Amino acid sequence: MIIVANWKAYIDDFEKAKKLFAISKRIARASKNKIILAIPAPFIGAFAVKNKTKVAFSAQDVSLTTGGASTGEITAQAYSAVGATYAIIGHSERRRAGDDYSVVANKLAHAITHGLTPILCVGEQERDSEGKYLSSVREQIVTALEPLTQKERTEIIVAYEPIWAIGIDPTGVIAPNDLTEMVLYIRKVLAELLPGKSSAHSLVLYGGSVEQGGIRALAANSGVDGFLVGRSSVDPHTFSALVKQLD
Repeated sequence: MIIVANWKAYIDDFEKAKKLFAISKRIARASKNKIILAIPAPFIGAFAVKNKTKVAFSAQDVSLTTGGASTGEITAQAYSAVGATYAIIGHSERRRAGDDYSVVANKLAHAITHGLTPILCVGEQERDSEGKYLSSVREQIVTALEPLTQKERTEIIVAYEPIWAIGIDPTGVIAPNDLTEMVLYIRKVLAELLPGKSSAHSLVLYGGSVEQGGIRALAANSGVDGFLVGRSSVDPHTFSALVKQLD
């Protein structure tokens, strides 16, 4: 299993960040799961260069620009230079901030060009009885991957992030059967976009109020390859318990 710990902006104190990073390394050493830390940009530069563990690092986003006169922007190349090997692209919070389909597609391309493995976030606003939410997820995947070459498309990790499930009681998140349906559907869409049988090797993660209480059931039979974890990843006890559920 892959577990992406998205710290978001919860941690903004360097001493707290160091302690949480040390704990995350211990969790990774004791686990068979792959741990990827998506931490604030300044901390990647501080931690990744001297990192000797199996913990990997991800950008939480990359700039739309590739460099030049763009004050405040952090390019995919800059993230790669300090040790990041992944990049979250199209997270629902970035889409709300204005990242439309074109922006997401361009950021995806920038990440790949500079050696970052993109974690493409997709997900519907709400579920409807007519199944229109499936079309929404399909459109997000297709518009992001179509501009890429077939080889580049094989490098994408898809994180299914239903927006309606974020921030709600974890006992009422997505049902395992519904997640199974979405994983199969996402793989079907990828099969149409990827060459040959390469889609069989594509990784699909789940991220939607991931908590330790329900993660084992979601992982058991859904076919999901891992999880994108938000708030729970910055609480050491909760994150450790969550990872243990998947060992």
